[in-house]
Formats: sequence, C-alpha cells, structure tokens
Amino acid sequence: MNQRPNNGPPGSVRIIAGHLRGSKLPVPDRPGLRPSSDRVRETLFNWLQPHLHGARVLDLFAGTGALGFEAVSRGAAEVLLVERDPELARSLREQATRLKVDQVKVLAEDALSWLGRSPGQAFDLVFLDPPFAAGLWEPAAAALAPWLAPGALIYVECPRNVVPTLPKGWTLHREGHTRDVHFALHRAGG
Repeated sequence: MNQRPNNGPPGSVRIIAGHLRGSKLPVPDRPGLRPSSDRVRETLFNWLQPHLHGARVLDLFAGTGALGFEAVSRGAAEVLLVERDPELARSLREQATRLKVDQVKVLAEDALSWLGRSPGQAFDLVFLDPPFAAGLWEPAAAALAPWLAPGALIYVECPRNVVPTLPKGWTLHREGHTRDVHFALHRAGG
C-alpha cells in the first residue's frame, strides 16, 4: 500500500526535530514506497534520543531517507542509506548535499546482497523497514549479525498483522502500533 505521510503536502515528508527540523524530503510515487508516519517517527525517536549522539546508523531500505536523515538531525555521527532503486538513491544523495550533511552516505545497492559481504564496520542502530509486500524482514534480520555492534538497537516496522521471526539473540526493547503498522525496537545480544 502506498501511503502518504501525515502533516505535510503529498509528495514530501518533514524532519521532525534536531538541526534539520522542518526540512522536507521528497516522496516520489513509487510502488512500495511508504514513509513512516510523523507519529511513528516521533515515538521512535523519543525512544532513541538517549542512544543517538555519536551513533553509527544503517538504514537498509532507505526509500525517502526519512529515518536516516532524522537520525543525523538528532546527533548520529554517521548514517549509511542503502537503497536499490537508482532514482531514489540519486534523490537521497541530492538531499544530503542540499541539507549539507556530510555524515550521510548513500549506497545504490540491493540491501540483501550488500549484507552478504564482509562487514567493514559495525552499526549501533539499524532501521529495518523494507517495502511491506517484499517480505524481507526475516532474511535481512538474519544477515545483520556481523554488522551489529554489541548491544545494537534494531528498529523493525511491518504491517500490524505480520509477525516476522527475528533472531533469537534479539530482545524486545519497546513497541507500538497504529491502525496499519506495528513498530518495535529490539536490542541485539552481545
């Protein structure tokens, strides 16, 4: 389902807080592109605020980049946006340049293929919010282990009626839901 974000004109989503507060990100009309709503992002980043300063962040299915740009706006040290759609990746690079955020890097690659490589770094926070119809939560979660710093936080967003099987070492930290989505923050073991 292609939903438009709350509280903004169709075709854009706004950054809620931090030094980029109020900046708008374009939301192109693409199948499966469904930015997290303002309400969900606000709740998530309230949970994350104590963990963001200096964090290394991975946004695996970046889409509009709303989660990654929100993280850098609130103090993340580095954000890697992985997006397989070349036009969306180009747009993400343009937004990083426009917003003057050098800590945001964009990879135009398939997330699962990229996760299959040897990790070059470990991430403190991962956003796992793939296109709902693709059903990629479980394979992506299973491939994340070597990329996670000890005690890393992993955010998972899925349809309210979907319960993905996540790795045994992950513990639920916080969760919430809207009429349409379930969202949860997990902590990796180790």
